[in-house]
Amino acid sequence: MNVPEIDRLRGPVLRSVSRSFYLSLRILPRPLRDPLSLAYLLARATDTVADTPGAPRGLRFDALQNLAQAIQGDTSIESAPGLRNSFVGLQSNEAERALLDAVPATLKWLALLDDGDRQEVRNVLSKINRGQRLDLERFSTSTSTSIKALPTSGDLDEYTYLVAGCVGEFWTRLCFAHLRNFSDRPETEMLALGGQYGKGLQLVNILRDMGTDLRAGRCYLPEDELRSLGLTADEILARPAGVESIMRQWREKAERGLTAGIDYAGAIRSRRVRFATALPALIGARTLFLMREAGAGVFDRPVKVPRAEVRKIMASSALKLASTSSIRRTFDALQSRPQGGCYSAEKADL
Repeated sequence: MNVPEIDRLRGPVLRSVSRSFYLSLRILPRPLRDPLSLAYLLARATDTVADTPGAPRGLRFDALQNLAQAIQGDTSIESAPGLRNSFVGLQSNEAERALLDAVPATLKWLALLDDGDRQEVRNVLSKINRGQRLDLERFSTSTSTSIKALPTSGDLDEYTYLVAGCVGEFWTRLCFAHLRNFSDRPETEMLALGGQYGKGLQLVNILRDMGTDLRAGRCYLPEDELRSLGLTADEILARPAGVESIMRQWREKAERGLTAGIDYAGAIRSRRVRFATALPALIGARTLFLMREAGAGVFDRPVKVPRAEVRKIMASSALKLASTSSIRRTFDALQSRPQGGCYSAEKADL
């Protein structure tokens, strides 16, 4: 595998399928970029397979299982072209078509990593793929006229750990392995904070996409919590205001996860790594603010921070996030100030 091919994967392909994460990766020291970029590409590829519209659930489950085995080295790379041929044509998004088309190259890149990094990538993908398989199993009986909910809050907590909390732990182990004097806190504390941070970020994603998921027959709000309000998952879109108390509870939990991320970032000694680590929490904080402002409108369309706002956050923060206090002030401002009122260095004390 040649250098230009790896550059294409870590550049155009990665940029096309990521948003805030790509911005963080660009800032990181080079020893961290390859394993983190590769893990992200593999996670997105498996997620794309699991969520491919038009493919029967059984085909998606089998393809996900086959790709997961290829990632773990249990099957040969040659099995990937069959997967690619089966799923590329079903993608309406050009970036996701390119991502699946690049699966064989991505697996070759995995084989080139140092042994320690390759094992870390495989370990985190094993957990992510388990979460994806659980998702397929739990929602396999949903139909166009029936929405299925996760049974309990414990199931939602498990899901957010498997697809994102474990990524915070993965990030932590890589940083301790590759960076001298990475943190003011011991690795055990950073692993715990990293896990909470990842789960918080995933909750933000789930809450902002709630309407889209409901229309696809999936409800991540726990069934037992809905039942306590006398509601079913099928009634949410018609009565969105009725679940505001549950949405608020999970927004608050997401905020606690993002706050753990700010604590995590504040313990990092390197300015570059601190900023890269804090950036998703800052964007997540702004997303939570916009969700609160949208109210029941969050069920009509996904809430996202506009790209122009993301650029403003980066431009006003990149050179100023050298201290824990400035990170916290920025985080608090993004959660509480109206659009356009939180990017001035003077106003936000950046």
